[in-house]
Amino acid sequence: MSKETKYTEDNIRSLDWKEHIRMRPGMYIGKLGDGSSADDGIYILLKEVLDNSIDEYVMGAGKTIEISIQGDKVIVRDYGRGIPLGKVVDVVSKMNTGGKYDSRAFKKSVGLNGVGTKAVNALSKFFRVESTRDGKSASAEFEKGNLTNQETLEETSRRKGTKVSFVPDSTIFKNYKYRTEYVAKMLKNYVYLNPGLTIIFNGEKYFSENGLKDLLSDTINEEDRLYPIVHLLGNDIEIAITHSKTQYSEEYHSFVNGQHTTQGGTHQAAFRESVVKTIREFYGKNYEASDIRKSIVSAISIKVMEPVFESQTKTKLGSTEMGGGLPTVRTYINDFVKTKLDNFLHKNSDTAEALQRKILQAERERKDLSGIRKLARERAKKASLHNKKLRDCRVHLTDSKKDRNLESTLFITEGDSASGSITKSRDVNTQAVFSLRGKPLNSYNMSKKIVYENEEFNLLQAALNIEESLEDLRYNNIVIATDADVDGMHIRLLLITFFLQFFPEVIKEGHLYILQTPLFRVRNKKETIYCYSEQERKDAIAKLSGKPEITRFKGLGEISPDEFVHFIGDDIRLDPVMLDKEKSIEELLSFYMGKNTPSRQEFIIENLKVELDAVEE
Repeated sequence: MSKETKYTEDNIRSLDWKEHIRMRPGMYIGKLGDGSSADDGIYILLKEVLDNSIDEYVMGAGKTIEISIQGDKVIVRDYGRGIPLGKVVDVVSKMNTGGKYDSRAFKKSVGLNGVGTKAVNALSKFFRVESTRDGKSASAEFEKGNLTNQETLEETSRRKGTKVSFVPDSTIFKNYKYRTEYVAKMLKNYVYLNPGLTIIFNGEKYFSENGLKDLLSDTINEEDRLYPIVHLLGNDIEIAITHSKTQYSEEYHSFVNGQHTTQGGTHQAAFRESVVKTIREFYGKNYEASDIRKSIVSAISIKVMEPVFESQTKTKLGSTEMGGGLPTVRTYINDFVKTKLDNFLHKNSDTAEALQRKILQAERERKDLSGIRKLARERAKKASLHNKKLRDCRVHLTDSKKDRNLESTLFITEGDSASGSITKSRDVNTQAVFSLRGKPLNSYNMSKKIVYENEEFNLLQAALNIEESLEDLRYNNIVIATDADVDGMHIRLLLITFFLQFFPEVIKEGHLYILQTPLFRVRNKKETIYCYSEQERKDAIAKLSGKPEITRFKGLGEISPDEFVHFIGDDIRLDPVMLDKEKSIEELLSFYMGKNTPSRQEFIIENLKVELDAVEE
């Protein structure tokens, strides 16, 4: 019989604010990560600081924000009103303290819980805040949330505003690195949502005159737009809409009070519904909702009084009320779209005709595919039941909700050995495995029909749940895990082609990654070092000295499950797949997957030389 565990007053302890944040950082900033994903913690830290500066601009104070990221140090400087000088320490170190609790000062802000900046403070090994107003300044410095230095009121000639500097704690954010592409995307969204605001990041200027219209202009090339972007503005709402000539699925960019709601919410659901309802009434036809929304590329931004989000990271709106005496979110958006979009279509017959042709085309394609899709769904369901391709994770097996878990990951692997190793070493709660059989088909220039006829593509689409919209994507991270040899590289390229051809928003929204796995294992009797490059191998040999044992991994199947657990756990290394903004998707696919042109041959030869030179060194 086991000994009874004592439960007394000694077992009860209270954590102060910084201890709680550091012990449970995920409650405050979502997942941690290393910066390879746009929703990793280091970007949330930046966003939490930046949100305060944005709120200053929204309240009419300060038109410019300056941001610097050099190495691991981040500096954000705004020219707003500045924190009241006697409260500089409290605002960044006392929970539930801030001006946003007073609706007179901040009417429609994002950060209503008074936690954001405190979380940045607690999770940084260095944090400094400086406020200037009324010709005086005050500052405070912290280390992991502990006050280390405080300068009281000083006379100054500096412009009013707030300056925050911080260095994320590397014991919490391991091996992290800021990627300028993710920071730039975040900043672009801020200026789209705040026309007239200037953000300067490491010397580069970001500015927008036309709001969400500029967002769509940067998202979809002019030659791929079915009709000119429809841009509709209201008091607390802004919408931009077009349809793609080539894209198959729906693409939405939604925002609430300046926050990018990557998982949608009540406002995005209402918008999708209202577009269908308005277009049906305009044409007097009961078109299928999927035909109307097929290939739509759109953006919506609303402002809500005291919004309720479904997590601290504010990626999904839960509010059903607009606040301030306005109707519900659903009614408000429906009424706005019905009036504004209907008026626009009546006044712009060319757009109305182009849109109707697109709907009718989608209807024909759907009917042509109906039989194939039915059979494909039955095959996918049967395959899933027999667990032939997908080994799911518990977050989906046990949770009936469609909400995407930020930690959920699907590894796409090739070969029984690699699939077996990852399956045995994965975290069964959040990591799933999809096994390929051989090389996928080159889907370049093929129609959507191939997705249903090809077993691999059909089952992958079903596993991801992305047939109609990215909104129901089941896994936040899709990771291609193949060997780092020629065959493995080819499989990567074929899978990326599949996503670019049929589901480009998966890449645009930052969900697709390549798994880095070690090329070498260098070890002696005391220590083992895994190396991801030739340089790391040389450094490991120098560190271990003597004659360490060196193993060259030829493929994922050679790595045992006991070792693999290191490479897909806390120290996982991921390379995000990103689009070249200077080239269209069609240009990229044509160059890499089209006919073998002289320019592509030259590109391959030149890059092969670079790889060979690196290995020889």
